[in-house]
Amino acid sequence: MASPSHTNCSDEELLALFRQGTSEAFGVVVRRYEGELYGYLRRYLADRDLADDVFQNTFLQLYTKIHQYQPGRPFRPWLYAIATNQAIDALRRKGRHQTVRLHAENDDADDGDLPNLLTLLESRETGPLENLQNEERGQMIRASVDQLPDFLRQVVILAYYQSFKYSDIADIMGIPVGTVKSRLHTALGRLHEAWSVEPAISGTPD
Repeated sequence: MASPSHTNCSDEELLALFRQGTSEAFGVVVRRYEGELYGYLRRYLADRDLADDVFQNTFLQLYTKIHQYQPGRPFRPWLYAIATNQAIDALRRKGRHQTVRLHAENDDADDGDLPNLLTLLESRETGPLENLQNEERGQMIRASVDQLPDFLRQVVILAYYQSFKYSDIADIMGIPVGTVKSRLHTALGRLHEAWSVEPAISGTPD
């Protein structure tokens, strides 16, 4: 069992302790992130078995490559970068390549804050989905996100489900911040379009 002194440590302090030989610190990191990271991988990969494998490989990589961690570097984006790279490799091995870009990306995209995902998707004319419960609406949004090309779905998941900042997403994916913003704007545009053309629900009154 982890000691209170370790459970109260920051992520970065735990990594420093592990680098110094305190194996208990690694267990604290795993327990701290296992639920969150597994949820991310399940959503990104949409495959339970693949998510299980990538989840285990991620922490194996973390354990064996701890010497590559730069002291003081924010840990959470670094962990997600490892997990994302492992996920991409797993998809390639399975023959599921990331979708080729269909539109040119503008690295000089507007620096303004992006709207809340749910707010943006609801900013449309009144329609047959107006009276759905929030949970049902959320399920539809998640289904729409799952239909996005991988390179767009990934930034949406990191930004809106994992709550990463633009700079962290850029670090995780190894792309410029401007590209992150451009992909998010493109993704939200596609989601809004998909939401707007949802077919009427059977039995909904005129």
